Amino acid sequence: MTVVKPVIFGILALVPALAGDSDFNGRWDLTLTGDARGRAWWLEVSGAGTPNIKGKFVGAPGGQMDVIPEIRISNGELIWVFERNYGYGSKEEREKPRRGIYKARLTGGKLAGTFGFQGNPILQFTGVPAPEIRDKDDASWKHGKMIQLFNGRDLNGWRVAMDGAKLAWSVQTGLLTNSEGAADIVSEEKFWNFELHAEYRVGPKSNSGIGLRDRYEVQIWEDYGRPVDGHSMGALYSRIVPSQNASLPAGQWQTMDIRLVGRTVTVTLNGKKIIDRKEIEGLTAMAHDGNEAMPGPISLQGDHGLVEFRALNVTPLTR
Repeated sequence: MTVVKPVIFGILALVPALAGDSDFNGRWDLTLTGDARGRAWWLEVSGAGTPNIKGKFVGAPGGQMDVIPEIRISNGELIWVFERNYGYGSKEEREKPRRGIYKARLTGGKLAGTFGFQGNPILQFTGVPAPEIRDKDDASWKHGKMIQLFNGRDLNGWRVAMDGAKLAWSVQTGLLTNSEGAADIVSEEKFWNFELHAEYRVGPKSNSGIGLRDRYEVQIWEDYGRPVDGHSMGALYSRIVPSQNASLPAGQWQTMDIRLVGRTVTVTLNGKKIIDRKEIEGLTAMAHDGNEAMPGPISLQGDHGLVEFRALNVTPLTR
């Protein structure tokens, strides 16, 4: 058996390198059980089976794509750790950094794992390799019939994303709006390749998002005049930074046009193209549906701030 010297938590250690360790490499879509919000996670592993294992992760807590600071394989088990504040446990536990431990094993080409704290797993998850999606944004796509997701009268065609959660969205004077802390909602209809047109407005410091196939969030945030980053208005959340800030001041109506073909996304904000045919690496934190190989709904984020929509239209793209 080969012996290698990986760096584990900053310490050199001698551990056996198992023949199957390299099978952890790749991108993984993770589905949770026991999570009240019904979220999907995402994991990328590279260098497994060598001393240079690395990883990236989208999951609880928080929502951005993070480089994993501590990752190793021990006796066929992939282990990664973040030390930070988590939204689990008592008030005291939630307010102090803790070592959240993620563990996963391979069974039949799939991951089976747990998340929790030392000696106390609280969530289970399964993982499948992220599928290859070959659709590209070229000239071969044709517009289908436009579908009006919001009819201006009621919530017909929408449901709460989380099982058992209260519907805290309503239609007032022709506008679709949420209440403070509302659970996300998703469209009943599912889509694959499409163009989406949204008209919306947000108040000061408000924050929302549009989930494409309920997997990839395009950020809505009141950030007029600020430098762009991965959390800016129109960003593919924590993954693709807009080329410019095209936001309008709080309280003004804004338009966002999004084109998604396969994993290729284009975003036009208030008439300015800010993302032009960029590839999406994988799920963002808003994801509830981790099955990337299948069509998915449009989702609206409701628990981060107040937002109003007056138009949400989807035009499918077909060949």
